[in-house]
Amino acid sequence: MNMDSRDVAAEPTDDRGVPLFLRSLWYFACASSDLRAGRSLAKTILGEPILLVRGADGAPFAMLDICPHRGIPLRFGNILGNEVQCCYHGWRFGADGRCTEIPSLVEGQPFDPSRIRVRTYPVAERQGVIWIFMAAPGETEPLPEPPSLPDVDSRDLHIHERMSFPCAIDHAVVGLMDPAHGPFVHRSWWWRPARSAHLKEKRFVPSELGFTMARHRPSSNSRAYKLLGGAPETEIAFRLPGIRIEHVRAGGNVLVGLTATTPVSETETEVNHLIYWTMPWLTPLAPVLRPFARTFLRQDRDVVVMQQQGLKYQPPLMLVDDADRPAKWYMRLKRAFASAQAEKRPFENPVRERTLRWKS
Repeated sequence: MNMDSRDVAAEPTDDRGVPLFLRSLWYFACASSDLRAGRSLAKTILGEPILLVRGADGAPFAMLDICPHRGIPLRFGNILGNEVQCCYHGWRFGADGRCTEIPSLVEGQPFDPSRIRVRTYPVAERQGVIWIFMAAPGETEPLPEPPSLPDVDSRDLHIHERMSFPCAIDHAVVGLMDPAHGPFVHRSWWWRPARSAHLKEKRFVPSELGFTMARHRPSSNSRAYKLLGGAPETEIAFRLPGIRIEHVRAGGNVLVGLTATTPVSETETEVNHLIYWTMPWLTPLAPVLRPFARTFLRQDRDVVVMQQQGLKYQPPLMLVDDADRPAKWYMRLKRAFASAQAEKRPFENPVRERTLRWKS
């Protein structure tokens, strides 16, 4: 017996038949600090109920949050060492999903509990983040490497903000990579003052599972970068399924921003924004900087909430060059990845090097 929620309903698709949720990729599950030893955390990811657990040995693991006996969520049970015990009848499951004990069985009854398994999910913990691999049906190891951040480790993580966006992942991602909304959505004295929009020209190159805005000096209307001092340079990479990594270097100092979108359902997406830095003098300012990070994220959420009022009428949408080229690339990347998975062939990145020009 093996509980697998993907047998219950077909994967949702967009209006072009492209899967809304891409499989065979790593998704942001939670921050390491969200999962303490001997505790669990229930999440819904790609429409699947998942229980994240950190056992007594400190290692995280994940399983479907449904007991195969009577269907009660396992999150209501207990964590015993490196096992999950269901609250209903005490069935216990190891980190590999295998049932290790059924208390109601008595001696002489020919039933092997190890025949019963709950579906498990590969997880990886690095740089203060727990990633979860959402496999395609029938997929087995070896798995690709989870996302990695340059030049930082878990000790450098100082700010983490999490927010629920009431939209499908595509709208959250397109908003995340949109270079033209800044002067309107994020207009403020500390970031981009009114009437600060001006011509920008950036070189983009293909990179792993996505594309990268090549290293450059930050825009003059981005005041927050001035906190770093010197002459900062930044590189911004995007990769499927919806991960944005900004790497800023100022002299010998480094600041890295990670923004990850994780679909909860067809109409809800969780967005996590993490900021790492290596400058000791900046660390005492984290409590002051955190509200600014949350405001920035909330501004993106607020505009998505307003957008839903129009999208409910299913209007035709348009994308224009060059400002919407990253959004076009995202949709092409999704289609190319989904096609490669369906045809069981290697993924080929459809993005080509190009310089984009826009005003923001």
